[in-house]
Amino acid sequence: MLSPSECPLIGINGLLDPGETPRLNLPLRYAEAIQAAGGIPVALPPCGGPSDIERVLDRLDGLLLSGGDDFDTASLGLGPTHPEAVLTPASKQDFDFALAESLAGRDLPVLGICYGLQLLNLAAGGDLHQHLPQDRPECGEHRGNVRHAVQLEPETKLARILGVRELDVISRHHQALSKAGRNWNVAARDSEGLIEAVERADHPFTIGVQWHPELSSPGHPDDKLFRGLVAAASLFAARRDTPQKRAQGALEPARIERELKAQRS
Repeated sequence: MLSPSECPLIGINGLLDPGETPRLNLPLRYAEAIQAAGGIPVALPPCGGPSDIERVLDRLDGLLLSGGDDFDTASLGLGPTHPEAVLTPASKQDFDFALAESLAGRDLPVLGICYGLQLLNLAAGGDLHQHLPQDRPECGEHRGNVRHAVQLEPETKLARILGVRELDVISRHHQALSKAGRNWNVAARDSEGLIEAVERADHPFTIGVQWHPELSSPGHPDDKLFRGLVAAASLFAARRDTPQKRAQGALEPARIERELKAQRS
């Protein structure tokens, strides 16, 4: 168990409620999942420019990109925006892309959930199905907290962290990845072949899942996803803050897995 001073700071972005008085909307379930895993959640409002984002990231030990509304694909050059899209406000979408792009070259551990997975991959040249099941007629419904199974690709970081080959998940989306971004590998699909999780090939812990692990019941394998993020963030913080550990080089996935095993024992 980590002491309070050792608990890593995990930034979490949220929704933007526009209006006369715009507000940050961050469902507590994300923060509670981070806290239950041993981290300290820190809310990130969508304000400031690239230099502000860089300063914030310099102070964080990990990042959770939460679920959200839909992308305005027309503004991204990805074709006309679907009429059923519930659009993310333009200022929020711009902030999120600046946040995703600022992660380049950093070892900062990152977990993207639903919108967060899509954001990370669009920033790396990925593409979207704009509306399911219309874009994939053979695909089942994924909106409305639908429960379904996903199959994990063997020998992926995600499979090693969760310790299973298949799990039941909760989905609430109608946009989905049609193509993973550069340097991203598919880590899970559903029974119809839809991309359900991805991970960076060149990073110790940057993982995205299309489902909502924060909605799973306690004891579900999804708990390990948040514990994995916090374990990676703890190691990242220790290496960053200690000159001798910085000299050891990049954070390795094997060290994260050893940390998770130590937590379970």
